[in-house]
Amino acid sequence: MKWKTKDGGWSPYLAGALLGFLAIASVYATTVLMGKTNFLGASTTFVRAAGFIERIFAPVYVSGNEYFTKEKVAIDWQFMLVIGIFIGALISSLTDRSFKLEGVPPIWKERFGPSIWKRAAGAFFGGIVAMFGARMADGCPSGHGLSGSMQLSVSGLLAVLLFFGLGMVMARIIYKRRQP
Repeated sequence: MKWKTKDGGWSPYLAGALLGFLAIASVYATTVLMGKTNFLGASTTFVRAAGFIERIFAPVYVSGNEYFTKEKVAIDWQFMLVIGIFIGALISSLTDRSFKLEGVPPIWKERFGPSIWKRAAGAFFGGIVAMFGARMADGCPSGHGLSGSMQLSVSGLLAVLLFFGLGMVMARIIYKRRQP
């Protein structure tokens, strides 16, 4: 097995194997060591982060909010996982020398133009839709896809098929190439 791709990136086989080990370690840590039943996932962390920010401006509201009472506004292992994902991605891109700051990705610029504000608005509203969907589904693609598939859960496997299938359809609709 090659450790790197032709362009210097990480081998997808190596990255997949490492992700598998992370998933196994996550299940072991949460079930055996912590005695819980939740596995690898990230969407609740973003809700908790919103709770942290909201607590600065309206602490009474957050402490009385039923949702924040159920999903404690706290730094837990999932919160640290999300921070670790960011740090790991940064280290990975620095080690393979693919890191670059980009206000507008080339494919976006080609389709919608160079406006940073248009890109920011698209990312912001896309994030809102994604988080709304993750809350409705009681989990995010990483939770349903990785943890659900790892357990051979029918709902997890179906979620992965729908995430990727509909993602490809939407990418085709949004980023379709214009014919000359």
